[in-house]
Amino acid sequence: MRIDLHTHSTASDGTDSPAELVRTAAAEGLDVIALTDHDSTRGHAEAIAALPEGLTLVTGAELSCRLDGVGLHMLAYLFDAREPELLARRELVRDDRVPRAQGMIAKLRELGVPVTWEQVARIAGAGSVGRPHIAEALVELGVVPTVSDAFTPQWLADGGRAYVEKYELDPFEAIRLVKAAGGVTVFAHPAAVKRGQVVPEKAIAALAEAGLDGIETDHMDHEPATQARLRALAAELGLLATGSSDYHGSRKTCRLGDYTTDPEVYGEITRRATGAFPVPGTGGPVNV
Repeated sequence: MRIDLHTHSTASDGTDSPAELVRTAAAEGLDVIALTDHDSTRGHAEAIAALPEGLTLVTGAELSCRLDGVGLHMLAYLFDAREPELLARRELVRDDRVPRAQGMIAKLRELGVPVTWEQVARIAGAGSVGRPHIAEALVELGVVPTVSDAFTPQWLADGGRAYVEKYELDPFEAIRLVKAAGGVTVFAHPAAVKRGQVVPEKAIAALAEAGLDGIETDHMDHEPATQARLRALAAELGLLATGSSDYHGSRKTCRLGDYTTDPEVYGEITRRATGAFPVPGTGGPVNV
């Protein structure tokens, strides 16, 4: 059983539509996929409508958080997307994305980069505009060779020359809100140092005490030694250990299913969730 619990679509910063994403997942031989767009559940309905037979969809989102000045992402699974308090907080995060992106564009132009809002808006399309869209604009302009190369202190990394802060949730509050909505929380890529500063392990322990369910141990931004260390930390803290591709379509080099979650861990996630249930596919084309 192949289970990938972290993917993105055009509802945020992926390049595949939700329908294309689930069809590709089925064609790649996955059994379960989670759609976890940034601070958004807008892609769920399209993904469910296109869900091929034999593929199960876990509804979710990746929540933008910040702790002691360090940005982090919280994967939220199988919560009630209509729960008013969590919905209102997600909308606050999403609504701040446009002025934040415009602020980063202004800083880039001050640095001599001829990027425009029109260019970034074209790249983002109907998705929630974010740094990956600005990074792609920098690639188009020849400023950097790849999207990943834009996430450095020289450009868009946390604290970088063109970085602008946005409204983000406190992770302890995020855990409370997701739990209240019947969901399950997993700290995404907690040791992805290539992205910038990460929170210390004592912070992960504090989040575990506050009700965090798991950490994403197996991820493209974690070296094998880091994955092993995180699995040991998860065992020590009584947390679930997941693995996921963090698929973004053509925007990143990873493929669906590059990292997967153990079926027993997936089963425990579904047992803990009360806000929503995994959606089994009832039929649809798998060819892409």
